[in-house]
Amino acid sequence: MTTYARIVATGSALPARVVTNADLEKVVDTSDEWIRTRTGIRERHVAAEGETTGDLAFRAGQQALKDAGVKASDLDMVVLGTTTPDIIFPATACLIQNRLGANGCMAFDVNAACSGFMYALGIANNFIRTGQVKRALVMGAETLTRMVDWEDRQTCVLFGDGAGAVVLEATDAPGILATCLHADGGYKDLLYNPVGVSVGFKDEKNHGVRINMKGREVFKIAVKTLDALVGETLTAAGMQETDVDWLIPHQANLRIIEATAKRLGISMERVIVTVDKHANTSSGSVPLALDTAVRSGKVRRGQNLLLEAFGGGLTWASAMIRY
Repeated sequence: MTTYARIVATGSALPARVVTNADLEKVVDTSDEWIRTRTGIRERHVAAEGETTGDLAFRAGQQALKDAGVKASDLDMVVLGTTTPDIIFPATACLIQNRLGANGCMAFDVNAACSGFMYALGIANNFIRTGQVKRALVMGAETLTRMVDWEDRQTCVLFGDGAGAVVLEATDAPGILATCLHADGGYKDLLYNPVGVSVGFKDEKNHGVRINMKGREVFKIAVKTLDALVGETLTAAGMQETDVDWLIPHQANLRIIEATAKRLGISMERVIVTVDKHANTSSGSVPLALDTAVRSGKVRRGQNLLLEAFGGGLTWASAMIRY
């Protein structure tokens, strides 16, 4: 009998503070029209002082566990995709595990930038498929606004904070049908944060934590890479474009989302879009969009979902899921 990992519940969390494009016009040389036409973003949520990635992930995980009817003590795995952990160590997943009361099971973070949740999902799926795990909490969460340079109008408008989570359970009914995970470190200079523990907390220009991005180059590679990824994922799942009910993409840029939908040959009515309200929440992006779609009633049981993401590394990843 084949064992699958099935999503039994979702959850999400957003900071209370909302920053609109009009708000950003007051602090940086930009405009609502410039941001909307290039990215599709209208607003984003920003974490309050003292509000951490772990806080957001904990709330999202709590909601998912509650809706799944699963006790934290019944979990075999807690995994968090993030590039903005609360502290260097222990892993933020360990901190969340303790807060939830899931002490004893494996817990760790995955850093794959914006693909972090997709990587975490792929890892948890494989643990369940091999029989080592029966129940897992998989989260993606970020507080990226902690590292943006609010004087850099090219990047500060792009990011927001948030978290999403799913509870996975082992089942003999089809659930996650395929996952595809990739990376190419040769493109590191296109999207990266230049500081860290080993290299020091300041770069050669005496800058601290900040996002460096060559937007046009990233856009071109993202569109090309995601186009190939769609085909690979469909082949791995033994499916065709017409089998996909919903595309749930990484919410970074509306134009990239539209290009992926065109590749699939599906209308934007079958694409979940939250980038306008959440901006790019990196690892939190896909699970946030999934939870939004589930709670809105758009995504229903038995439907086929194509999830995909692209981020710094460069990394790219996908999953075909029977919800």
